[in-house]
Amino acid sequence: MNILCVGDVVGQPGTEYLTRHLPQLKKQYAVDVCVVNGENAAEGNGITPDAADTIFRYGADVITTGNHVFRRREIYPVLESNPALLRPANYPPSVPGAGWYIVDKGRVRVAVGNLLGTVYLDPLASPFETADALLRDPEKPTVCVLDFHAEATAEKRALACWLDGRVSLVYGTHTHVQTADEQILPGGTGFMTDIGMTGPVQSVLGVVPEQSIARIKDHMPVHFTTAPGPCRLCGVLAQIDEKTGHTTAIRRIAV
Repeated sequence: MNILCVGDVVGQPGTEYLTRHLPQLKKQYAVDVCVVNGENAAEGNGITPDAADTIFRYGADVITTGNHVFRRREIYPVLESNPALLRPANYPPSVPGAGWYIVDKGRVRVAVGNLLGTVYLDPLASPFETADALLRDPEKPTVCVLDFHAEATAEKRALACWLDGRVSLVYGTHTHVQTADEQILPGGTGFMTDIGMTGPVQSVLGVVPEQSIARIKDHMPVHFTTAPGPCRLCGVLAQIDEKTGHTTAIRRIAV
C-alpha cells in the first residue's frame, strides 16, 4: 500500500499548486490513500469550506489540520458534517470535529489520526495519552498513520518512539521546513520529523518576508499575507505492508 502525505498547504498559491500537481503525483506513485494538511489553506491562516472542498476534489482522502484549525468560524459546521476533515484529537471533546478517521475504500482501510504538540503550543491533553486512546478503537485497521502537528522536534521524535510498532507512520507538520531524516524505526514505524509545506519558496514559512521580519524584529502585530511567486509541494511517501502494518520504504517528496 502506498500512502502519500502532503505538508501544510499555505494560502491560495499553495492550494493552486497542489491542484496542479497532486493528481499526477498520485498517478505516478500509485497512491492508495492521500492525506493533506490544510490548516493554512485560507489566506492568512486557517481553512475555509471552499479551500477544504478544493483539496478534497483534487485528491485528498483526508485533510488534517493543527493549531489554526478554528481561526475561521465558517469551517465549524464542516468539521461536524465531514468526518474526513480532522482537527487534532487532543482538543477537548466539546469543540467541533474529531481527530480520527478510517478511510475505507473496500480493498484498502487506513486509520488517520491528527494530534497537536504541547511543547511551545497550547496546553492541551497529552498527545501520548490521546494517541493511546485512539489506538484502542476496536474498528482500527492494521494500517494507521498519524499527523503530529508540533513545534518541538524532540516531542515529535519522542511520540514516534512511543508509538513504534503500534502505528504504521508518524510524521510531523507545522514548522513548514522539510527535514532530511525519513527512516523506519526498529519496530517498523515510518517516521519523518517534518514533511514541509506546500507554498511559496521565496517566503518566511509561506508569508511575505517583510511582514515576518516586522513581526519578529519589532514585536508588533502584523497582518500576514501569502507570498507570491514559485511554489514547492513537500511531503512523504510511505510503502506499507498491509498484513503487518509496518512501513517497508519511505521517501521525501518535493515538487
